[in-house]
Amino acid sequence: MGPLKGMKVIEIGGIGPGPFCSQMLSDMGAEVIRIERGAALGLPLDVKCETWHRGKHPLKIDIKREQGVECILKLIEQADALVEGFRPGVMENLGLGPDICFARNPKLVFGRMTGWGQDGPLSQAAGHDINYISLSGVLHAIGRPGEKPVPPLNLIGDFGGGGMMLAFGIVCGIFEASRSGKGQVVDASMVDGSAALMGMFFGLKAAGLISDNHGTNLLDGGAHFYDTYETSDGKWISLGSIEPQFYNLLLELAEIDDPAFKNQFDFAKWPEMKDKISAIFKAKTRDEWCKIMEGSDICFSPVLSSEEVVDHPHNISRKTFVEVDGVLQPAPAPRFSRTKPEIQFPPTTADENSPKVLLNWGFDKGEIDILIKDKII
Repeated sequence: MGPLKGMKVIEIGGIGPGPFCSQMLSDMGAEVIRIERGAALGLPLDVKCETWHRGKHPLKIDIKREQGVECILKLIEQADALVEGFRPGVMENLGLGPDICFARNPKLVFGRMTGWGQDGPLSQAAGHDINYISLSGVLHAIGRPGEKPVPPLNLIGDFGGGGMMLAFGIVCGIFEASRSGKGQVVDASMVDGSAALMGMFFGLKAAGLISDNHGTNLLDGGAHFYDTYETSDGKWISLGSIEPQFYNLLLELAEIDDPAFKNQFDFAKWPEMKDKISAIFKAKTRDEWCKIMEGSDICFSPVLSSEEVVDHPHNISRKTFVEVDGVLQPAPAPRFSRTKPEIQFPPTTADENSPKVLLNWGFDKGEIDILIKDKII
């Protein structure tokens, strides 16, 4: 079983980073109840495709009624952590703010996921990943020279700087509570989290080693030895030959003897060398380049689509992707030598399992019957 076996988490239904956070906790063995507020939230797709809800017990509760709030508070009495993603103040208005929850469970870790944070002049404004990573400096750094910034999906704000940071914060909070006996609020902002991911780049900027002109630097595609290149069959490969020994191997296996390439860090010649190396890679298919370079110390990989990743020998060997209920999806990560993470069960809907979930969390049958009769659950 996963390393978080025995941990109990309540997720107040939301979208994006909050659900991803609790999915990560579930993958690691935590028992997660997802509170669905009335009608199920999310995109109009088959529930089995909602991979971010895998391993969670959905429970539909009328959170706007006093009996529904009391039901959630009774669950909170047994929980280690709570995950919510409302704008600041909404949980308080529902009667589920931190002070009320701490009164019922002093060791609770109250995880709050927002874009802007719990305070500040933008805290009440709507936003999405693209807005949060704009404010943290991430989006400005990604793009080709002279072109507009390119959104990196919603990986950095929602999932990296949001959900993962909140999961980290919750585990930190639970560890501290195990020593102090006191819970606390985790204020996870996607602006703060994505800014934290940029730490190295602020250091490089302070050292004068990178500029704010995207697409011209070492790691943003400016270097001819760190970029993607099209092959003759219209596919793509990626290079990351930064270290001199890796770069020299690149020149050897690509059969590059042009003297212009000898000075790897002649920044002024990077555009010229990119044009030349682009032509070299365009001369062979992706598979041909894989036979020449893959597995070497060049730091080379084919650029695979979401359909291709499942067939790559390395991913097959590592079982990086798994199929659950007919849906291909990433396996839990990271891995542990002794306490193995796993997908506990596929995403499901709040149905006849709700009474069983409540029984497991300390409700008696009479209480459950009343909640059903009064349409609270």
